Amino acid sequence: MSPHDPAATPADLVVRGARIHTVDPDLPEAQAMAVSGGRIVWLGDDAGAAEWTGPGTRVLDAAGKLVLPGFIDAHNHVRLGSDDASAQLAGAATLAEVHERILAWRRDHPDAEWIEGEAFDYAALGGGRLPTAADLDPVTGSTPAFVLSYDVHTAWLNTAALHRLGISRDRTDLPFGTAHTDPGTGEPTGLVKDFAVKGLSRDGHRALQDLGVPWASAERQYRRLAKSLDDAIGYGITTVVEPQNSLDDLALFERARSEGRLASRLVAALFHPRGTSDADLDDFGAAARRHADDRLRVGPLKLYIDDVVEPRTAALLEPYVGCGHHRGDTYYPPEEFAELLTKLDARGFQCFVHATGDRGIRVALDAFEHARRVNGPRDARHQIVHVECLDPADTARFAELGVVACMQPRHCAPDVAGPGKDWAENVGPERWGKAWPMRSLYEAGARLAFSSDWNVAEMDPMTGIYTAVTRRPLTGGEPWMAEETVDVETAVHGYTMGSAYANFLEDERGSLTVGKAADFVVLSRDILRVPAEDIPGTVAETVVVGGELVSTR
Repeated sequence: MSPHDPAATPADLVVRGARIHTVDPDLPEAQAMAVSGGRIVWLGDDAGAAEWTGPGTRVLDAAGKLVLPGFIDAHNHVRLGSDDASAQLAGAATLAEVHERILAWRRDHPDAEWIEGEAFDYAALGGGRLPTAADLDPVTGSTPAFVLSYDVHTAWLNTAALHRLGISRDRTDLPFGTAHTDPGTGEPTGLVKDFAVKGLSRDGHRALQDLGVPWASAERQYRRLAKSLDDAIGYGITTVVEPQNSLDDLALFERARSEGRLASRLVAALFHPRGTSDADLDDFGAAARRHADDRLRVGPLKLYIDDVVEPRTAALLEPYVGCGHHRGDTYYPPEEFAELLTKLDARGFQCFVHATGDRGIRVALDAFEHARRVNGPRDARHQIVHVECLDPADTARFAELGVVACMQPRHCAPDVAGPGKDWAENVGPERWGKAWPMRSLYEAGARLAFSSDWNVAEMDPMTGIYTAVTRRPLTGGEPWMAEETVDVETAVHGYTMGSAYANFLEDERGSLTVGKAADFVVLSRDILRVPAEDIPGTVAETVVVGGELVSTR
């Protein structure tokens, strides 16, 4: 018998009886798949699977169910996670509901030195008003309170916390954010903006730790990370891209790996706040060389050009509705940002740029264009992350410049950002056509990478796929900007091959192709064929990473 005959070298794992959607145009579908040494060695029909099956082969009968490549979540804050030690405010639609939840948390934690909460929705205050310390004081009293918004871009403090953290009218530029002040009195209101930019930086996080905020402690961070990693693999996310980390944070991933909690593969981007030095860049490069295997890779850089629309801190081309001339700011003057990205591009770094407003996106695209003009074109795969409000004049530039649009479909659901919500009301109906233009970008040839942005939105890829296909609330109802939906195959591509390409992983992951890593999921429903309303609730019944079964239901 020939040594190349499959019968002479049976596979470690054979999947049969499946409907395999490979996301590979050269072989779009198969019934069966063979895996050896953690890699796919064969795809074909059930009859051919017998040749790969020996006495020691594990056979997985998919019973006709859909098999997809493992999901790649291109922007997932697993390190921030969802903290079970904080009051959970997601879904609290009014200030009264926020108060009820905080009071319930206090009853369960009577000895807490800090009151902590997460995921408050700006809309809970009503009328576009931003929260103040006075809104928290009645239910928190003299105990300092530290509450994060659902997008983690804003911290909400009570009066006791303002005092504990040393915030005053004379000290508003903080290591962990910028204290918002009352325009009449100049006194801090209790809202701290720029938290994602400053509070999640290395210096900002250390400052919060030194000030004794429990949320910032290393052990709390690890608990959030471990839980999020468990959730990710349960959802069939076989590769996670954690988009914003300091060098200090890498120890958390190393611990997760050593303790067997890193079931998904992970790519960690390093945060490049303003003031990052050449020595820091050298350290970033050293970290990338130190962590460069197929389980944990470090390398891309995360930058911000603007903030977010809901508290009116994203950079818009025209003013916010009802805000006079205010149109938000960029964190860098455009010329400075262009020079910075040109420098980083010349050093070979891939850059993830957070940009939500149409002006912020344009500044980022201009910077990438400048880098190409100065350095020459290269396969950089720089990303603009979020792309929430895109001027049509800039749509074609993504493909022209080779810039990936890393988008989070759930963010554009009407129950999150649509009419009546702060996002839609702040930009106004005349700009709703700019909202998350996924189809326009796709039709213009842009590369789309889809993601959850957990814990800003639900981690489950089924939620993102459903929203990309329908732009409806999870509970059903009318779509918002339905002309920007995509078909289900395109949505799946965004969560698999699109995200693989965006992270230079397309030769190893993203499709079920001979030679690639055997990362795949077996779903409880065929999401390519069921009505869209049945996509939510679909579960990953079996999850395989590198040929090993890591999760079953």
